[in-house]
Amino acid sequence: MICGTHYIDGQWVASSDTFVSHTLTGKANSFSIGSAIEVDQAVQAAEKAFEKFAQSTREDRALFLIEISTQIKARIADIVAIAMDETGLPEARLIGECARTTGQLELFAETIRDGHYLDRRHDPALPERSPLPRPDLKLIQRPVGPVAVFGASNFPLAFSVAGGDTASALAAGCPVVVKGHSAHPGTSEMVAKAIATAIEICGLPTGVFSLLQGDNRELGTSLVKHPLVSAVGFTGSLRGGRALYDLCAARPNPIPFFGELGAVNPVFVLPNANVLQAGELGSTWANSVTMGVGQFCTNPGVVFALDTPDLDEFIDAALIVMEDFSSQNMLTEGMAKAYDAACQKVSSFEGVEVKLQTGNSSRKVGAQLYTTTGRYWQAEPEIHDEVFGPCGIIVRVQDEGELIDIARNLVGQLTCTLHLGEEDALLAKALMPILERKAGRILVNGFPTGVEVCDSMVHGGPYPASTNFGATSVGTMSIRRFLRPVCFQNMPSELLPREVFD
Repeated sequence: MICGTHYIDGQWVASSDTFVSHTLTGKANSFSIGSAIEVDQAVQAAEKAFEKFAQSTREDRALFLIEISTQIKARIADIVAIAMDETGLPEARLIGECARTTGQLELFAETIRDGHYLDRRHDPALPERSPLPRPDLKLIQRPVGPVAVFGASNFPLAFSVAGGDTASALAAGCPVVVKGHSAHPGTSEMVAKAIATAIEICGLPTGVFSLLQGDNRELGTSLVKHPLVSAVGFTGSLRGGRALYDLCAARPNPIPFFGELGAVNPVFVLPNANVLQAGELGSTWANSVTMGVGQFCTNPGVVFALDTPDLDEFIDAALIVMEDFSSQNMLTEGMAKAYDAACQKVSSFEGVEVKLQTGNSSRKVGAQLYTTTGRYWQAEPEIHDEVFGPCGIIVRVQDEGELIDIARNLVGQLTCTLHLGEEDALLAKALMPILERKAGRILVNGFPTGVEVCDSMVHGGPYPASTNFGATSVGTMSIRRFLRPVCFQNMPSELLPREVFD
């Protein structure tokens, strides 16, 4: 079932260098490693396809997205089976992620059929206006060109080959070249086969989609630096994303890099929320932190709360949940090693108290819980780094003034959460103007794990949460990343894009 090759311009193409997938169960497979040669073939094909695809009707693109969804559903058993082998994720989680992936594709089909995303504007000519006449002006959003997409490690479907970046780019009218993640290459190939079938059924140019496999940085570097790539969508680590972002900026023709890089997603527990439900809140937070072995970019890894007896109750309840968390497999051995190293670093700080530190081995990791003071948090910025995994830090804050100062000094986040009671209104109002500058999504009395795919969702935030604070990688607004406004002045109707009028 697995051929282990790239999919380029409608063909399955092998290259001489290969790597072997690291499966948790089942058979490991050999896959081609792409080079600058395969990158050029894929991007040249995408550029060739762009002219026709960009001029296609919204209905044609909607049917294409729906056909991709249909083909993924037809292969769901095979996709889930190999994804379980490669990632160790449970069947139910992967079936749910398949549903999210197909749901995103179908949602974008509805979005482009609706047409509001085009932001069409028209200022009619005013030839008699004095002192100067006004020309006829029409504005519409147009696709930017070939888009490079990097598959994410922690979502092998919803943020990967046919995930949100690919769906939104194709919906916009942009061909896509995907760099598949080396943690799940077989899953990537199976999904690529679904897209390939959809291309054939819909009669689209073969270069509208390509998949490149590989396990080295050179492949990603070549893709980002290719002069015909017009934008990049990325979900991954701060270090890797920043390196690619810098490459995009250093090109002779700089291009936008839409990177979602993660965050600690702080939770502010205000005094009356803690009084009302300290124990329940602590256990619920701990369950959120350990959900999915903590491998979510919205994992709420840090809590700030006033240092009171209620906070002790919160910590005790969280500790019970985390002690009961059995060691579980992370997505890759490399991620498990990085998690272990990050936890060792946190525990080494003088001002950090270890509440729970469990041993890790190979891909299996346990939960970790630490506490520190607001003063130490402010003085030691290195403990602010994201720990990707089931790790939580609780910060004992001296008073409301220190809580506000901590909020002011936060870097950009994907989410910020407030837990509050009715009597916390004044403190919450003081925090809100600060937090809305820090995060793309602000929650009240909930937890951020679980990102709804809909019109209103923002999954992004100020740097370093993401590299473009005006964008989202989830929800229908994500299509804006791969469009740019074009104004047509005194343009004859026959020369205008059909979408100006349809």
